Amino acid sequence: MTALRPELPALMIEDQVRAALIEDLGRAGDITTYATIAPERTATAAMNAREQGVVAGMELARSAFRLIDPTLRFEALVRDGDAASPGTALARISGPARGLLSAERVALNFLMHLSGIATYTAKFAAEIAHTRAKVCCTRKTIPGLRALEKYAVRLGGGSNHRFGLDDAILIKDNHIAVSGGVAEAVHAARAYVGHLVRIEIEVDGLDQMRAALTANPDVILLDNMGPDLLRQAVAINAAHFHLSVEDYPSDTRRTKLEASGNVNFQTIRAIAETGVDYISTSKITMAAPTLDIGLDVLIDY
Repeated sequence: MTALRPELPALMIEDQVRAALIEDLGRAGDITTYATIAPERTATAAMNAREQGVVAGMELARSAFRLIDPTLRFEALVRDGDAASPGTALARISGPARGLLSAERVALNFLMHLSGIATYTAKFAAEIAHTRAKVCCTRKTIPGLRALEKYAVRLGGGSNHRFGLDDAILIKDNHIAVSGGVAEAVHAARAYVGHLVRIEIEVDGLDQMRAALTANPDVILLDNMGPDLLRQAVAINAAHFHLSVEDYPSDTRRTKLEASGNVNFQTIRAIAETGVDYISTSKITMAAPTLDIGLDVLIDY
């Protein structure tokens, strides 16, 4: 079944864009534009992709122009999630020139940043498309932009890990050390949360993994394990649930396995081919280059 395209609520978009515009306008507004452009001047502009990529952030760009001047007309020529080639026109904007120029940078900032994340994620996802593994983002995001960046990850074909500390339990090494052990930490977490909250525990060795399995977590995060250890972990997981190789991928009773650490373009394929379910990496949000997008203006007289 094909998944529907991700969407963001309009209220979330407006709040983010409004804050960015206020930051940019400062205490006196766009004094360069006010000083050089007469109020009656109009213009038409095109937002053009200058390199290959996946588009993300069109509605944020639209919102930037609308909030600056509601009379500006924004015509989207592509949708979020679409592929764009160099020279592809993404949108046309027309109306009062002052508003167009004042909103330009905020609109492009959102569009370039989010399209960069979607594009970078798509490259990782393509490397493992022949496997069942999914590449996931983490909580390593720019403060204030997490929801937007995770949205861009989904547009690029990736999956989201937890959004914050409150929507899932992830027991890490320091939690294990303080709580008294792997199984103890999982049991304590299970007793604390409701039945809809998933529990994941991070392990750094196969002995820890075996101990975790006795407590039946939803997910085990295999931290910094190479392909050989990951394959052994998959085999241990299958044996624990008495599953054959054929039944293992689709069995919903078993614990899911997530690999993390040292994930890059050179390693992700080998990691995915071990049979893990998820591969998490901060690179798709923290290391993604922006997508080069420009705004070219034509003056109307």
